[in-house]
This record gives sequence, structure tokens and C-alpha cells, in this order.
Amino acid sequence: MSKSKRLMELMMTVNRKRKFTVRELADEFGVSTRTILRDLQELSELGVPLYSEVGPHGGYQVLNERVLPPIAFTEEESVAIFFASHALRHYSFLPFETEASSALSKFYNFMPGDVRDRIDEMKNRVDFVTPQRQSSFPHLGVLLDAAVRQQVVRIKYESKEDSACRDIQPVGIYASGGLWYCPAYCFRREDFRLFRCDRILSAAALPVVEPLDLRRVNLANWEEHIRSKRHNAECYVELSKLGVELCEAELSRRVPMHVREDGSGYLEGTIPLGEIPFLARFFIGLGREATVKQPPLLVEEMKKLLSELLGRYE
Repeated sequence: MSKSKRLMELMMTVNRKRKFTVRELADEFGVSTRTILRDLQELSELGVPLYSEVGPHGGYQVLNERVLPPIAFTEEESVAIFFASHALRHYSFLPFETEASSALSKFYNFMPGDVRDRIDEMKNRVDFVTPQRQSSFPHLGVLLDAAVRQQVVRIKYESKEDSACRDIQPVGIYASGGLWYCPAYCFRREDFRLFRCDRILSAAALPVVEPLDLRRVNLANWEEHIRSKRHNAECYVELSKLGVELCEAELSRRVPMHVREDGSGYLEGTIPLGEIPFLARFFIGLGREATVKQPPLLVEEMKKLLSELLGRYE
């Protein structure tokens, strides 16, 4: 095996093993321990973060900031990856904001000149626009890390009614309409709830609190695990063709949508009672493109808002 190929495979091996001894690597690659020591030294000079531990149980270990091995991308793949990351610039807050900016800069600077020229030409020809919001989302990293590590987080949450501390176990985070949301198990309510991340005033992990086993719960199925059905209501809304288009972006994650062959459709499913004020304002904004059939509470809320609106112009 050539030295360059051995170094490449060695880089992938140490990233996979995380902790190892020189003798283990020497046996695996069929070379002397002296050769492996020289190879590890070269990997360290290339930026692979290694450190050694002495003693009978010592060896080498890779730090958390691991370096991925080189990956060969085609020109089309490189352009696609660049613009996928470039689109995130419209979000003022990301759970990995600094890392995304650094990665994009590295990716761009190491591209061949002609590929960079092509990207520069495309920057003003393609974009992925998201609504600009004044809200801030400083705790996205804490929430995402807790969701991945299965940890409990204590947050100070500001709702319309009050501001209170809650212990939650995040399922994940997602962006919609320029806002970030966090579905989580709320230990205060003993059920799953959806939290708006801009209303989270503080967030800190509580490693001493025993978390629930939510490994099977994710962003796609968390609503199926809501236990308190009394907090939900059955919803049915008729939509015109334009109404379907207007609802797709805003409500696709809230209520199941069904589209007919002619392009019209309807929303049918359960909604949390806490979302009725938002949905009332939203459907009023759709005008004739949406007709709410149920729940009655939503219809009454819309009538109330329309009455107040008419009163302003009398």
C-alpha cells in the first residue's frame, strides 16, 4: 500500500475509532509501530486533532473537533452544496451560525477558479428568500444539542399570559415562515407542546434531571404522541385553488391538507386549542379563498375579530 493511500485510510480509521493504540494500528495496517508513529505525526501536522495519553491504559485519542477526510465532489455537486449553505444567510439566527459561515468560506476558497467564477455569476441569479423577522433566537444551539443528547432543559418562557420557568425535553427545532419552533415534552404539562423559540428568554441544560426515552419521537411524528386530546379540536376548512397555495407554506406542518384534481382542497385534522387565535387571524386574511366549517370555537373567534374590525371603520 502506498504511503498516500495509507495516510488516507489512517485518517478515516482514527476518525472512526476515536481512541486507539499505536500497536492496534500497526497490526491493522501491517506496518511497524515506528511507521505508524510517523504517520500520526503527519496527520497531526495536516490538522487532525490528536492527543496522547501515557500509562498502561494510554494511547491516542481524537478530540471532538474531528477533521473529515477529503471528499471528491463533482462541479455540479459543489455548486449545489454551496448554494444550499448560502441560502441560510437569510436567517439571522442558526444553531450553528459560526460553523456554517466558516464551512462556506472554506468550501468556496478551495474551489477551482472557474467554479468560483460560475458561482459568482449565479449569486445574483438564484436566491432562497425567507421572511425577515425582528425576533431573536439566541438559544437554538442549546435546544438542538439537548434534542440530540436526550437532555432536559430549563427555560424561561414568555407566553401571552405570563412568563414562567419550565423544564422541557426538546424533540428538535425547525424553521417556518422566518420563525423557529421547538416541539418538546413539557414536564409541567406532562405532555408535548410546541414552543416558539423567540419567546424562550433563557435556556440551560439540566444534566442531573433524568430524561425520558424519546429516541423514537422526532419532528415528523411528535404530534402523534400528544396525550391530552382534550386540548385539541377537530378542524375542517374548505380551500379554493388559491387557498391551497396560500396554506401550503404556512399550515403544512399544522393541519393535514388534501388536494383535489382541480387544485382546490381542504384541511382536515386536529389543532391545538391554543392555536385558535392565530388560525382565526390567518383564515380571515385568506378572505373568500377559505371557508372554516369547524371547530365552532374557531368560527366564533373569527366572527369576534371581524366584528371588532368592522367597528373600527363605522
